[in-house]
Amino acid sequence: MARVVFAPLLSEFIDTFGIGEATAGLLVTLVWVGSAAPRLPTGWLLTRVPRHHVVLGAGVVLTLASTFAAFAPGIDVLMIAAVGMGLASGVYFIAGNPLVSELFPETVGRVMGIHGTASQLAAVTAAPFATVALGLGIEAFAGWRAVFAVLAVAAATVTAAVFVAARGADLPDAGAGDRDLLGAARSEWRTVLTGVLILGLAGFVWQGVFNFYELYMLDKGLAPNVARNALTVVFGAGVPAFLISGRLADRFPHVPYLLSVLAAFVVCLFALVSVSGLVPLLVVSAVIGYVIHSLFPAMDTYLLDTLPDATRGSAYAVYSASMMIVQATGSSVVGSLRGAGVAYDAVFGAAAVGLVVLLVGLVVAQRASWLPE
Repeated sequence: MARVVFAPLLSEFIDTFGIGEATAGLLVTLVWVGSAAPRLPTGWLLTRVPRHHVVLGAGVVLTLASTFAAFAPGIDVLMIAAVGMGLASGVYFIAGNPLVSELFPETVGRVMGIHGTASQLAAVTAAPFATVALGLGIEAFAGWRAVFAVLAVAAATVTAAVFVAARGADLPDAGAGDRDLLGAARSEWRTVLTGVLILGLAGFVWQGVFNFYELYMLDKGLAPNVARNALTVVFGAGVPAFLISGRLADRFPHVPYLLSVLAAFVVCLFALVSVSGLVPLLVVSAVIGYVIHSLFPAMDTYLLDTLPDATRGSAYAVYSASMMIVQATGSSVVGSLRGAGVAYDAVFGAAAVGLVVLLVGLVVAQRASWLPE
């Protein structure tokens, strides 16, 4: 929720603070930069601290940052809070994903699908939750401030629940031998690079698409309420995608499956810029939501199933930090291009062409057995 809740609120921030689309894009980029920044330090921390302790720390940071956002008097303060919320998500995923995979080492794809589905359900509620909060509001926490106030309370509650659960759990020690962050990066560099190329660049494009989705749908001629909740269709389609793709990732060779999903995403981008009208746009939104969210559990399964115990946490942290840095600037780039007067269709169409070039290169590399399997 922390990483996606800003997207359906961009138009509110533009109206409240009198900012342009470029500044709005920077705000969203800061969330993802914040999510990228702690990933390498967290990887090092995991060589010293149990994974569940780091998860609890992420919950505390999210609670504080959400509270800060709820009271933000201006866009500058909101940007600081956005970085904090991003930090919490980045710390969590570096610790949480390896922990989940090590709890169930025989069915990594299945449990990563379940884990991703839980996360995706939060993302699905972001747009309708924002719509309700904007309509209701409670005194000092009117409109978008109510979103962050409720998020702060929820984060505090869940963090307390995780603390209680962890005290009585028999936690794995598979990462006990993972004590060299740089050594893990050197030994697993090909696997890490494969993940960064695929999800980093696809994520760069997706960042620009989904964070401006409401504004893009308005540009396509949809009504404001429909445009805002078109993002719900995108995220909603991701719920079954996590479950199904996680199971498929257990059954098929990892790299060919990843490249197939990437190819499907490229096709969806071309379809998105080509169609117009309510029904076609909602159909394409559902399909592109299913496809892009299929890529996430497939990539996590590939990495966490391929990396050995002695390097898993550290190498995954290096991959995640690098991948996030690549994709984090997607929103800012789209916002800047829009500020320069470039049409959404032109921006997203050019991004699709770029991914075609990437896909061709990856297929050649896979045929030459350069990509770890």
